[in-house]
Amino acid sequence: MGKRKKISAEEIKDARKSVYFAKLRNVPTSPRKMRLVIDMIRGMEVFRALGVLKFSNKEAAARVEKLLRSAISNWEQKNERKAESGELFVSLVCVDCATTLKRMRPAPQGRGYRIRKRSNHVTLFVDTQKKNNVAVESQN
Repeated sequence: MGKRKKISAEEIKDARKSVYFAKLRNVPTSPRKMRLVIDMIRGMEVFRALGVLKFSNKEAAARVEKLLRSAISNWEQKNERKAESGELFVSLVCVDCATTLKRMRPAPQGRGYRIRKRSNHVTLFVDTQKKNNVAVESQN
């Protein structure tokens, strides 16, 4: 590894120490359906978001709830203490397209209709309120 690449890698590693996130990859639901669930909790306090997800009828809500619990656990592990109510917030959530499985469905008169089975990747960031405000101000 070259010197510049090593320095850059160390800077990225140091920056990641202060970021608390969890990733969920190759979820077999369409990104559009996942975004409906994600929009319900974006910017919300984490324990309130867990309650919203627990009582949601969407199938994707159970997966996002598990992901949010993982992000909270990551925060607790890096800070070596338990999260208190009102301290952590969902700062950023990204839903990206993943691979699409292409299938054929039999159709009348010897034709075939294409079926696209979509999947997605979800990345969920949690942070304290102080850092969350700074991030919002720097984006504006």
